[in-house]
Amino acid sequence: MAENKKKLTDEIMIGPRKAQNRFFIQAMETNMEDPSGNPSERTTQRYIDLAEGGAGMITLEAITVTRECRARDNQLTIMPQNQAALTKFMDRVHNANPSAIVVFQLTHSGELSSPEFSRRVTPNPLPGYGGDLLSEEDVEHIMDDFVTAAKIAYNAGADGIDLKLCHGYFGSQMIRPYNNRDWKFGGSWENRTRFPYELMERIRKEVPDKNFLIGSKISAWEGFPGGFGTDGPDSPVMDLTEPIKLIKGLEERGASYIVQSAGSPGITISLTQCDKHVPYFAYLHQYWSKEFRKVLKPETVVIGSNFSVFRSGKNDLCAVEPEKSGLLPYGEWCVNHDVCDMIALGRQSLADPFLPKKVMEGRENEINFCLLCDACLELLIQQSKVGCCVHDPLAREELVRTRKEKGRLKQSHT
Repeated sequence: MAENKKKLTDEIMIGPRKAQNRFFIQAMETNMEDPSGNPSERTTQRYIDLAEGGAGMITLEAITVTRECRARDNQLTIMPQNQAALTKFMDRVHNANPSAIVVFQLTHSGELSSPEFSRRVTPNPLPGYGGDLLSEEDVEHIMDDFVTAAKIAYNAGADGIDLKLCHGYFGSQMIRPYNNRDWKFGGSWENRTRFPYELMERIRKEVPDKNFLIGSKISAWEGFPGGFGTDGPDSPVMDLTEPIKLIKGLEERGASYIVQSAGSPGITISLTQCDKHVPYFAYLHQYWSKEFRKVLKPETVVIGSNFSVFRSGKNDLCAVEPEKSGLLPYGEWCVNHDVCDMIALGRQSLADPFLPKKVMEGRENEINFCLLCDACLELLIQQSKVGCCVHDPLAREELVRTRKEKGRLKQSHT
C-alpha cells in the first residue's frame, strides 16, 4: 500500500477550527500604527493581503497589552480604548477571507521596553538591560491586563490568542531560570510557571467559548546563561526539560497549538531568525519542533519555525540537493516526518503574502522568495515602518529615509 503523504495544501484542525492548509504566518512587527496604537491603513492592508493570500492561520504582530512598557514606538496596542478600531480591522480582514484563522499575539515588553518612550521593568535585572524591579502586585496587574486584552480580542472578532512566551519579552523573562529571585513568581519551577499557567486558566475561564483558540509561542532555547531552555540560572547549556514541561502544562490548560521558536533577538538573533551566512542553524529549529511534537497529543498542533531561510533551494546549504532543500519540499518533508504539523512563514510573509495561494493554485514559479537581506530587521531596530525592501517600494523608500536620517544623527554627535 502506498504511503499516505501529507501535503502543505492539506487542511488541518486546530482545536474546533479547520485551517485550509499547513501555512502559518508568524507575528512580524511592522511599527506602522497610529499614535494610539490602532491599526493604520497600511497595517490593515497588510493583513488583508495575508488573508487573501490564503494562509491557514495568521498571527497578528505582537500587540501590547499596555502603553506603559513597549518595545516599539508605534506598536499595535490592545486596551479598552482600542477595541472599536480592532473590531473594524477584524471585520475587514475576515471579509477578505472568511476562512482565514486570525489570532492575536499578546505581549508585554518588560526589560525590552525602550526607555526612550516607555518604562523598562524586569523580574530580575539581566546584564546590559536592567529596569525597574517588579513587585508581585505589579505582575498581578500585568496579568489583569493580559486577561482584559484576551477579552477585547474575542469581542473584536479575533479567532484566538497567542500568549507570547518567547524572544526575550516579558513572558519568557518570567519563566527562564535566571528569574531566581525569592518571590511568588521566581525561583522554583512552580513559581516561575505561575504567570503562564494561571494566565491561561484565567483566559479560558473568562472567555469560555471553545471556538476561541489559545496557544503560545515558545523559545525552546534562548542561548545565553540563565535563559529559558538552559540547565540553570548561570548556565548557557541547553536542557529541554523545562520547555517540554511547559508545553505539556499549557496543553493541559487548554492550549490548542504551540509555535516553536528560539532565541532572544536582542541577544541571540541568529537563533531566532537564521541569516544567510549560517542557514544550517535552521535545522536546530526542526529538532526542537520534533521534540515538541513527540510529547504533545496528536490533536495539539505544533508549528515549526525558520522555514524562510530555505527559500527556493538557493540557500547555500551544503550536502543536499537544492530541489530537496527549498522551503516547499523541505517543509512538506517535515510535515510528513512528524517534525511539525504546520510550517511558519515570517520574513517570507513580508516578501510574498500570497505564497500559500500561489501554492494552492500550482503557481509556485510566481513566488517572490525572501532573499534574507534582513533589511526588514534593520527597519525594525531603527523604529521605522517595516516591510520587504526587495519587493515593496514603500519599504525601500523607508529604508533610504532611515539610513539618511541615521547618518545625519551620527554626524550631529561627532
